[in-house]
Amino acid sequence: MARRPAARGAWFRIGRLNAPLPAAVDWPLAVHQALTRLGFGVVGFVPDAGHKRLIELCQADARLRTVVMSTEEEGIGLATGAWLGGAKTVLLMQSSGVGNIINALGTIKECRIPLPMIITMRGEYGEFNPWQIPMGQATPAVLEAMGVIVQPALEPEAVAPAVDAALRLAFNGYAAVAVLISQRVIGIKSFQEQAAQ
Repeated sequence: MARRPAARGAWFRIGRLNAPLPAAVDWPLAVHQALTRLGFGVVGFVPDAGHKRLIELCQADARLRTVVMSTEEEGIGLATGAWLGGAKTVLLMQSSGVGNIINALGTIKECRIPLPMIITMRGEYGEFNPWQIPMGQATPAVLEAMGVIVQPALEPEAVAPAVDAALRLAFNGYAAVAVLISQRVIGIKSFQEQAAQ
């Protein structure tokens, strides 16, 4: 006779609540396809678990030059230099890194450098790490205060269309545009899950 599993407490339900939403589409693949279709040549990133698959797709593509940055602020110089040299750049980062680029965004705004950013969000939707909450909550307002056009992507199927529109808007309008990928899309972990990896 099969034994029934023990009843699970509220902590289990919360854990399941915070899992990534099921995706009808492979959004990292669709974003990669948009980058290549629209002629991007440079992808700057600070390593981030939320962008892991997209980064791997870009690294495997000979048409794209991937640049690992030690801080997000380096991406502003990377995007500016690439633009002056005739190449399109996209920056990948986590919301916790947005604070590192705020001052440098003034250059982007004044010089009208096209700057698309794809930002995975932390500090929302059941975040387990309290250190991520202040910047995660402030990210949209801080970016908007610096003249960045902010486009949220709250569901997996919304990511690729939002990124495609942002890439076009940035280069057609000579503007900084950020797609904020919700934590509901990428999921969250606990400290215990992080330690086990």
